[in-house]
Amino acid sequence: MRSVRARAALGATVVVALAVVAAGLGVLLVLRANLTDQAGLQAEVAARETAGQLALDVPYGKLEMSDEEDHPVQVTDEGGRVVAVSKDLEAISGTGTDRVTPQPSPAATEKSDDDHDGHDDDDGVSITPGRGEVSTDAPHFSNGTATVDGDSADYRFASIEATNSAGLTLTVHAGAPLAAEQRAVASVRGAMLAGLPVVLLVVAGVTWLVTRRALRPVEGIRREMAAITASEDLSRRVPEPGSHDEIARLARTTNETLTALEASVDRQRRFVADASHELRSPIASLRTQLEVGAAYPELLDVEGAVADTVRLQVLAADLLLLARLDAGERPGKARVDIGALVHEEVSQRTGDRIAVTVSVPEPGGPEVTCSRGQLARVIGNLLDNAERHAESSVAVAVRAERGGAVVAVTDDGAGVPEAERERIFERFVRLDDARARDDGGAGLGLAIARDVATRHGGRLTVAGAGERGARFELWLPGSR
Repeated sequence: MRSVRARAALGATVVVALAVVAAGLGVLLVLRANLTDQAGLQAEVAARETAGQLALDVPYGKLEMSDEEDHPVQVTDEGGRVVAVSKDLEAISGTGTDRVTPQPSPAATEKSDDDHDGHDDDDGVSITPGRGEVSTDAPHFSNGTATVDGDSADYRFASIEATNSAGLTLTVHAGAPLAAEQRAVASVRGAMLAGLPVVLLVVAGVTWLVTRRALRPVEGIRREMAAITASEDLSRRVPEPGSHDEIARLARTTNETLTALEASVDRQRRFVADASHELRSPIASLRTQLEVGAAYPELLDVEGAVADTVRLQVLAADLLLLARLDAGERPGKARVDIGALVHEEVSQRTGDRIAVTVSVPEPGGPEVTCSRGQLARVIGNLLDNAERHAESSVAVAVRAERGGAVVAVTDDGAGVPEAERERIFERFVRLDDARARDDGGAGLGLAIARDVATRHGGRLTVAGAGERGARFELWLPGSR
C-alpha cells in the first residue's frame, strides 16, 4: 500500500483486532472458570449431602439424593465397586468407573466388630458407634458426562469421602450440569464474533478520516513544493498550519530550508556574475595586448601582459579555493606553530612597499590544528589587505588567548567604517569602487579568510586601530 492513510487504517485495524481477540479470549476464559467453579460448588454440596447420610449409616437403598436429574450421584467403596447410584442414572464417565449397577460390598455388613468401638482405625479416622465421619478435605473435581433417563450432558463432578460407623470408607461422586456454563460461553462468544467486524469497520473508518484530516496540511506542503519545483521560484513558501504539532514543525523547517536555499542560490548567482565580470577584465586586457603585439611587436607591453596573467592566475586560484570551501572541503589536521608560520610568511614578502613589523612569542608559542596551506593563505590575504590601505606601517602580532591563538594584523590606513565592517567580508566587495583594479584586487581575499577561519572553528573580525587604521584579528582554537 502506497497510501499512508491506508497503511495507518490497516495497522490500527490489525492492532484493535488483536487486542479485541485477546480481550475476548480472556473474558471467555474467566467466564468459563467462574461458571465451572459454581457448578463445582453445587456438585460439592450434593456430594456432601449424600456423604452425610452415609456417615449416619443410612442404607444405600434409602439414600435421599437431591434433584437426581440435575445432580447424578455414584457411590463407590474402597475396592472401587459401585454400591449406589442415583435414580435413572444410565451411564457415567469421569468418576473413575463407568459402572452404574450397584454391587453391595460384603464388608458393609461384615466389618462391624467390637474392636472399633471408641478406638482409632488404621487410617487414623475416629469411629464412634452408630456414627461415621465425612472427610473435611477439599473435594476432588473432574469433568465428565452422564446419561439420566435417556438425556446425556456434560457435568462437573465433586468426589467426597465418607466413613460409616463400621469403618467402611465410601466415595461419593456427585455431578452438577455444565449446560449453563456452555450456553453462557457460547452466547458471549457469538456476541463477540458478531460485534468484531462492526468494531473493526468503525476503527478503520475513524482512523482513515482522522489520518486524512491530519495529513491534509502535508498534502498542502507537497503541492506547494511541487509548484516551487516546477516554477523554480524559491521565494515561495509552504503553508504553515496553526497547530503546534510535528506537521507544523515540518512546515517551518521546510520554509527555513527554502530560505537558506534561496540565499544560497542568490549567493551563487551573484558569485557567478561577479566572477564572470572579474575574469572578463584581465582576459580582455590580456587579449588586447596580445593582439596588438601580434600586429605591432614593437608595441607589445610584456610587463602589462605578465601582470594581467598573474592577476588572472590569482583570481582563478581564489575562485577554485572558494569552490572547494563551498563544497565542504574539510580542513587539515596538522599541528602548526602559528608564530613560526607568521615569520615564514612575512620573510617571503620581499616586494612589499611597507615593511611589516612582527611580534610573535618565542619558539614553543601557541599551536593550532589546521590546514597549513589555508592558514598561510589567510595570513597572506590579511597582510595584502593591510599593505593596500596602510600609509606608513603594517604590524602583525601573535598571542595566546582563551584556549586558542590570535593573529592580529594592524595598519594605519583610513580604517573601515563601522557600518561596513561585516560587508567587507562578502565576496567581490570593494568599499572604494573608484580605485584602480590593480590596487584594489578582486574583493575575494577577506571573504576567503573568513570562510577558512569559520571552517577551522575560529573567527575573523575587524575593529578600529586607535585614531586611524584597522585591526583584523583571527582567532583559532588551540591544539588538544
